[in-house]
Amino acid sequence: MNVSLPFEATRQLSEACTVLERHLAGTLQAIHLLGSAVDGGLEPHSDIDLLATVSAPLSLSVRRALMTDLLSVSARPGGSAARRPLEVTVVVQREVVPWRYPPLRELQFGEWLRDELQAGGVPLPVPDHDLAILLTKARARSACLAGTPAPELIDPVPKEDFVRALADTIAQWNREADWQGDERNVVLALARIWFSASTGGITRKDTAATWALERLPDEHRPILMNAQAAYLGTARDDLGARAADVAAYVRHVKAVVDNICSARRPFARSHV
Repeated sequence: MNVSLPFEATRQLSEACTVLERHLAGTLQAIHLLGSAVDGGLEPHSDIDLLATVSAPLSLSVRRALMTDLLSVSARPGGSAARRPLEVTVVVQREVVPWRYPPLRELQFGEWLRDELQAGGVPLPVPDHDLAILLTKARARSACLAGTPAPELIDPVPKEDFVRALADTIAQWNREADWQGDERNVVLALARIWFSASTGGITRKDTAATWALERLPDEHRPILMNAQAAYLGTARDDLGARAADVAAYVRHVKAVVDNICSARRPFARSHV
């Protein structure tokens, strides 16, 4: 797959791959580029999303060194003209092949962990339902930067577990504290999950927002319109000052997605 990135992102991507290859040497099976970079191009607020697949669990010393070095090639959102936030997920192949739910995530790096990592914290492996969505995305559309292409390395995720992961994701957002400070991402993620639950596909945040806007009641449209425009860099994000409206939007979309997922689970089970 051809990937066209701005020069600064290409340089950062090369640095990130060098870090992964150095610390995962001997176990690294593949590095895949996901997300906006391979699905229409990076937007002003897009992260660079990477998936690394390894053949064995990481030692604590490797985990700590890898996370420390990833900090040096990533940047807080809006904090650097030369670097974007990285989101790097590491999976052990035998934890996802053969497939089981929820799969075990070996490691994840993201800018939301920066303060914890700088204080010496090192996240441990955890079950992660979101891997069902991420691995489906990797198989469908990703760029293989090293090693084996995703469809040859990772088993398909059954439809039932894909739908289950969507439901488990929205179950995390129940009160204002669950999205406070991250309103734009949650608003867009809900539109994207709604799209996936309805169509079975995965698409970009801004594309999913356009799709959802055609189906939203009028009272909720301004929230999603602002999130979409802020993501595209054409408007200021003012969602933090509209707490009641954001909460109403979240409740509405969650209810719609819950209904869709409940209806689709029996179908998915009968076709896996």
